[in-house]
Amino acid sequence: MVHNMRFMNFIELATQRSSVRNFEPKQVEKEKLLYVLEAARIAPSAANFQPLKFLVITDPSILKSVQALYHREWLVTAPAIIVAMGDHNKGWHRKTDGKDFTDIDVAIAVDHLTLAAAEQGLGTCWICNFDAEKCTALFNAPPNIEMIALIPIGYPVFEPKSVKKRVPIDQLVRWNILSLAADE
Repeated sequence: MVHNMRFMNFIELATQRSSVRNFEPKQVEKEKLLYVLEAARIAPSAANFQPLKFLVITDPSILKSVQALYHREWLVTAPAIIVAMGDHNKGWHRKTDGKDFTDIDVAIAVDHLTLAAAEQGLGTCWICNFDAEKCTALFNAPPNIEMIALIPIGYPVFEPKSVKKRVPIDQLVRWNILSLAADE
């Protein structure tokens, strides 16, 4: 067992991380990409089924095709995009109602990835509002593979950051109650 390890304060890291929409024209080192992918790989998943898949795009011609899936000018500044996918054939399904946890497992892994990127001085942004059908066709993905998110990644152009407003904790947390109906 390892003792006395010093880790960065998690709340500080999570607060530091923000969506980046402007990147320096500099390639991300493969070692850093592997580091953030390792953070995603070790993320927990339901029943440890690990229905995760990631496609790293750095080739300019393929990047251009992926950038066309989400029409925002800033995306062309990203030197790399990670396509986060889930394999529904490998995902855990809750027995009582059949709920498929693949998308949740991928979301947990992407959160690990974005936090590891921030730790490495890289910026990221979750993109879920992209043309998933065209993405599936672009990569000739089989029906069991869902395109869940695009994650542009690179060195951020730092701009003055506004503090993101968050809901107060007392609006999110309830203690020891049996009925949520009182909240309505």
